[in-house]
Amino acid sequence: MSVQEYLEKHLLSRKIEEAVNAAVRAKAPDPVLFIAGHMRRAAPAVITRVRARQILDGHGAPAVEVELHTNKAVHRASAAGAGAPEGAAADAAGDSGRRKILARAVADAVRVINDKVSEALVGMDPQQQAQIDQAIMDLDKARHKAELGANAMLAVSIAACKAGAAEKEVPLYKHIADLVGKSTTTIPVPAITVINGGKHAGNGLPIQEIMILPVGAKNFEEAMQMGSETYHHLKDIILEKYGAESCNIGDHGGFAPNISSISEGLDLVIAAIERAGYNGRIKLAIDVAATDFCVGKKYDLEFKSTKKSGQNFKTADDMIEIYSQLCSEYPLVSIEQPFDKDDWEHSKKLTTLELCQVAGDDLLMSDPERIKRAVNEYTCNALVLKVNQVGTVTEAIEVVKQAKDAHWGVMVSHRSGDTEDSFIADLAVGAATGQIKAGAPCRGECLTKYNQLLRIEEELGSESIYAGENWRTASTS
Repeated sequence: MSVQEYLEKHLLSRKIEEAVNAAVRAKAPDPVLFIAGHMRRAAPAVITRVRARQILDGHGAPAVEVELHTNKAVHRASAAGAGAPEGAAADAAGDSGRRKILARAVADAVRVINDKVSEALVGMDPQQQAQIDQAIMDLDKARHKAELGANAMLAVSIAACKAGAAEKEVPLYKHIADLVGKSTTTIPVPAITVINGGKHAGNGLPIQEIMILPVGAKNFEEAMQMGSETYHHLKDIILEKYGAESCNIGDHGGFAPNISSISEGLDLVIAAIERAGYNGRIKLAIDVAATDFCVGKKYDLEFKSTKKSGQNFKTADDMIEIYSQLCSEYPLVSIEQPFDKDDWEHSKKLTTLELCQVAGDDLLMSDPERIKRAVNEYTCNALVLKVNQVGTVTEAIEVVKQAKDAHWGVMVSHRSGDTEDSFIADLAVGAATGQIKAGAPCRGECLTKYNQLLRIEEELGSESIYAGENWRTASTS
């Protein structure tokens, strides 16, 4: 195509005239800069290339970062790895070997993105999220996205989503709300990690996390203040009771005191809430991560102990009794992954008791088919959404809709060893999930999500809606 043909096709003479007239109407102090900016916006954005690299996540493990270039700007996104490699080969390799396996997987993903994915997306409109995500998915014919890797696909998809928002000149959360098809946004209640256990800490506590939900805050800023104050009071209490060595933190930034009892951990948190003066305004949640200590059909609550008493090997029904008692004694409103990932029966038993929110993590794996089964069988009543288990922004939005249609709660969640990308904060607001889990008010990869939510709330101003007491029923309508 000749220059003349290009000018005629894109009506550039008319657009230049419109830009000049706009500069006159605006009484622009620098007409040249104004006209240049006007013309830049008038030209449609297209993807010109996609480049990936290996970076380090919050645990120092390899992760994928993507830079998506358009003819107007560069947009960056990253996604945490889907977890440590599993299987016989990984087990035989040990920790250092597993890191090498993960590094090779990330390196392979980087090569695929730089070659196949970039070529497939060049020329596409970044506003067409569904088309972009479909093009990415079409490149990976393997089961469960094993060829590209869901985290690599997600990094590209998020970068495209950011480019789409930039082209529309709207905030990312607003662009996501448009993709969801709704106009209302909601600032989520943070599920703030305060104590770590399980495989995420070196103490004897079997469950993975104890979290606090400041549902009684008037807005997100106050919620984070309440959470941070409680967190620091908890540190003082642990220091007084167990000594300085128990103030070390776990993988998500929660404290890891040398305790082995769930009740003891909850008592510490209640004491911190009371000392902070927030009685009745903060609720509790736990992430059991029961798959990690399920042995056969029983649960070993001493799985980390070198001196097992033999008294803490529980059946699934025993675990239901434990959860029931905890819900009756504490303001416990959410239990995540209370049983093994394949124990549908007992998850259903607990859910039907309607004691609290029962959130499926390993049980659901953010998979539409497993969610459909759980909805039909009433196996749980909330989804823990880990977007890199899904693969693309479009698929993440679809599973949020699926859960919301079932009147479930939706908790958008970070990953262990996440990156500093704050995308899930915008996703939680745009999709009005009502809940977000991003770790403790500690560690950069956690704080970047919370800080982004503070910015969004400030930007929305009087239009900001904090989910608060409606944390489970926040609607996208």
